[in-house]
Amino acid sequence: MRSLHARIPPDEGPTVTGPQQVGVSFAAHRGVVLERDGRAARLDIRPGDVFANGRDHLYWSEVAGPDEVVEIYPDAALLRAAAGTSRTPEIEPLAGARDAVVLAVASTLKRAHLRPGSLGDVAASELAHRLAAHLVTYYGGRRASRPPTGCLDRVQLDRVAALVEDRLGDPLTVADLAAAATLSPFHFARSFRLSTGMAPHEFVTSRRLDRATLLLRHTTLSVAEVAYAVGYSNVGHFRRLFRRHTGILPAAARSR
Repeated sequence: MRSLHARIPPDEGPTVTGPQQVGVSFAAHRGVVLERDGRAARLDIRPGDVFANGRDHLYWSEVAGPDEVVEIYPDAALLRAAAGTSRTPEIEPLAGARDAVVLAVASTLKRAHLRPGSLGDVAASELAHRLAAHLVTYYGGRRASRPPTGCLDRVQLDRVAALVEDRLGDPLTVADLAAAATLSPFHFARSFRLSTGMAPHEFVTSRRLDRATLLLRHTTLSVAEVAYAVGYSNVGHFRRLFRRHTGILPAAARSR
């Protein structure tokens, strides 16, 4: 599996992503033009939206604000092994999809790019296998009637991810997330990690810090106000977490 992390300034002109990629945008945009196979469409993008493009190239233009993306190019051999076929499955096109598993994998990879050495070889291999299995199950033509043993299904994951997005500034507990998945906290925590590769608190922290980054770059809120807005009452703790995940302090994120 190969991945790229990029911060793209606004008004850079058309950009392109290659075939068989799965990408996540960590920024918000309005009126972006997306062209695939000679057909163009205009769309709004939410932070955490997932895109994929099968065997075509994707061309992006009219991106008015700065962007931050992770592009993932799954290994063809892994996709074939996950699908149990000798032919590489084609990942179906996606535009602005919500998918907690892909978002969690992209968030882990983003942190690995920002903090080299934070993702070991074994963990990276597990992540690649988990993503390949998820892609061929849901976007590669092999429709499964149920998730792998011990994993949450898409409905449960989507409910949990939606709850997190809606309550990033509020106190959240494992019990709150488990209730969204209609599971006990113990079974939920284990199944969520197995499904996404992240513990529930890691997923919540990742989404909070992504929201904080957007607030720092696009508002005039102070660092303390941003910390409170994403659920942290201790500003010193927020600064330490932000630096641990991004490699820079909140003030530096604003200046960039």
